[in-house]
Amino acid sequence: MKRFGFLSWALWFGYAFLYVPIVLLVVYSFNESRLVTVWGGFSTKWYGELLNNDKLLGAAALSLQVAAVTATMSVLLGTLAGIALSRFGRFRGRTLFGGMITAPLVMPDVIIGLSLLVLFVSMEQLIGWPEGRGFTTIAIAHTTFAMAYVAVVIQSRLSGMDESLEEAAMDLGARPAKVFFVITLPIIAPAIVSGWLLAFTLSLDDVVIASFVSGPGSTTLPMVVFSSVKFGVSPEINALASLMMLIVSTGIFIASLLLARQDRQRARDEQMAMQGG
Repeated sequence: MKRFGFLSWALWFGYAFLYVPIVLLVVYSFNESRLVTVWGGFSTKWYGELLNNDKLLGAAALSLQVAAVTATMSVLLGTLAGIALSRFGRFRGRTLFGGMITAPLVMPDVIIGLSLLVLFVSMEQLIGWPEGRGFTTIAIAHTTFAMAYVAVVIQSRLSGMDESLEEAAMDLGARPAKVFFVITLPIIAPAIVSGWLLAFTLSLDDVVIASFVSGPGSTTLPMVVFSSVKFGVSPEINALASLMMLIVSTGIFIASLLLARQDRQRARDEQMAMQGG
């Protein structure tokens, strides 16, 4: 009983440690005072001021666009890498390939950012692309490290999947492509969605790598927030952070509903198949 009480308190302490600062940020986004740590009364004026702050809105729009492109590319490449590692057996170069995939997981961001900066500068001098540093270079850099996280998620999901389902489909005459789209893809769909959301969050949160591969006119939101901390956080940043949390939370909620609906449909199909058998 005492152990249960300790675990319960530890759980609530963990939740409070994670979410109380977020709740405070949302509360102080409605603060009348310009000082973010001094409550001056309820007001929504900072949301109105945010609409007139082109710098913050531009940085937020760039970050969201980069995060969306990064998450999509990371899912495509990470899914292919995860399938190769989990389904192709011990092919030649598998150890090297696996090491290259997982290297960004343990590589410091400073090294990744510096190496990509050297790469982009060298490519621009040799072939003229990418011309300057901006949206394209940031998206490529973020995809480079976010893809590793997606590959790990997909590989772990495929490793725990029953391969007899794929084998049964191929025994019935289905081609490998049809097996993937009809059998494998629906089963790993939750992992793909989780990988997409993880890559989106990692890209949206990055400041170190983006600082190396960005140029004039391509400042992301984390870079703007990080630079503004030196002079004090503006309440407009609290308002923008609250809106972004609302958008992200809504997306996660919708994705959860869709996945739960898919799981219920799969459970009904399996039950009907068992009854029919």
